[in-house]
Amino acid sequence: MIRPGSRVRMHFRLCLEDGAVADDTRTDGGEPVTFTVGTGELLPGLEAVVMGLAAGDHRTVTLPPEQAYGFASPRAVQTLDRDDFPPDLPLKEGLVLGFDTPTGEQIPGLIRELREDGVTVDFNHPLAGQTVTVTVEILAVDTK
Repeated sequence: MIRPGSRVRMHFRLCLEDGAVADDTRTDGGEPVTFTVGTGELLPGLEAVVMGLAAGDHRTVTLPPEQAYGFASPRAVQTLDRDDFPPDLPLKEGLVLGFDTPTGEQIPGLIRELREDGVTVDFNHPLAGQTVTVTVEILAVDTK
């Protein structure tokens, strides 16, 4: 049975309210995900979905934004100088780029607007504000 500290291997499918598939481990390379419960590798809402399940179990749950990816924050939308981008990079609205954080991690940013004086980049998670339905299939559980 899955509990904090369990090592879990599972397949999952994440759908939006309109039925669009946002992520599916069976089609996105076909590889299941493996994670340890409680280490922050998965969203807390997704960890809550798998708690108490065992190998072979399936569960489908709809998560509101506050239990999934949260709500979009206006503070996560920033205007950067055009000089912050390589001159040969063809910028366009809708383009998603990776940005390095001060800690060396890379986060995605969506180009929302191009202006003479800058580039507006949205660093919110692409699924922020969305209600999602997640279906999990637990393949293996190690509770060492």
